[in-house]
Amino acid sequence: MSASGSSRVVVELSAVVVAVREDTPRVLVVTREGLPALPSGELDPDADHTLDRAMRRWSAEQTGLALGFVEQLYTFGDPGRDPDASAAGERRLSVAYLAFVRDIESPILTAPAAHWVDVYDLLPWEDHRAGDPGVMAAIRPAIEEWVDRGANDDERAGRGERADLSWGTGGARWDPVRSLERFELLYDAGLVGESVPARMAAGDQTLGTMAALDHRRVLASALGRLRGKLTYRPVVFELLPPAFTLSQLQHVVEALAGVTLHKQNFRRLVEGAGLVDGTGERAATTGGRPAELFRFRREVLRERPAPGMNLPGRR
Repeated sequence: MSASGSSRVVVELSAVVVAVREDTPRVLVVTREGLPALPSGELDPDADHTLDRAMRRWSAEQTGLALGFVEQLYTFGDPGRDPDASAAGERRLSVAYLAFVRDIESPILTAPAAHWVDVYDLLPWEDHRAGDPGVMAAIRPAIEEWVDRGANDDERAGRGERADLSWGTGGARWDPVRSLERFELLYDAGLVGESVPARMAAGDQTLGTMAALDHRRVLASALGRLRGKLTYRPVVFELLPPAFTLSQLQHVVEALAGVTLHKQNFRRLVEGAGLVDGTGERAATTGGRPAELFRFRREVLRERPAPGMNLPGRR
C-alpha cells in the first residue's frame, strides 16, 4: 500500500483461447488452486514492450501454445476480483484477449496443467441446441425470487426488466449475445459460487464448473463477443480447416451460438452472402454420397464492410 493509502495497481494479461472439436466449443485453461483458470500473468513493464506480447509470452509459458491472431477483449478491474491481491494491498487489472485455434488434436500443449474444457461445462445455461438445458429449471425460479426481493416497486421493475432482456423471460426473446449480462445477473443474485466467498472457497459447482477468480465472467464476456462477431465478421472460418463441408460449417456456428439452425435456411444464407466457394472436391466418407467441400471466399472481405451472417431463427 502506498503512502497515500491507495492500492498498488498490477496489470495482468489473460487469454481466452477458443477451439471447436466434435461440435463442442472448448476453452484452453490451466489449473490454479484446483480450479480451471485462463492462462494469465503479470505485465513486466521493463521486458514487455506491448500488452499483446506479454499475453503471448504467458500463454506460451503456461500452455506451450503459440497463439496466432488475437484481439483485445476487455479490461476487468473490479475491486476484490482477486482476494489474495486485495489482502496484499493490490488492485489487479486484467486485460483479456480472445484467440482462436483450429486443431486441438495436435500435441501442442506441453505444460502438464494445461488442458481444454467444454465452454458449456463452465456456462451450462448457454447451450440451447437441444432446447432448454436442465439447469434452467433451477435458474428461472431463483431469478424470479431475486426479482421479488427488490426493496421497492422501482427496484423490482428494474430487476424484472433486466431478467427479461438477459434471460428471455416475460415474453422477451432469448438473445445468445447477452451471455455476460446473464452471468452478471446470476452473480448479483448470489446464485453462482463466485458471488459468495464461502461457496467459492468450497468450490460450489451447483450452476456449472466454477473457475478461478472472475474467469467465468471473462469467459462469458468472450462468448458474447464471439457470438456477436458471427453476424458481422467471418470469424467462424478461423476455427475450420481450409476445406470443409457446409454441415461442418453449420455445426461449428451452432456450437458457438448455442442454438440449432434450420439447415436449408442456413445454407441459402451462407451461399447467398458469398461467404464460400465450392472447391470441386468431395469429402471422404464411409457411406452415402460424399459431401461437397467448400472454402472461405476471402474476396468477400473487400466487397463489403461487415461480411458476417445474420443467423436464421432456431429450428
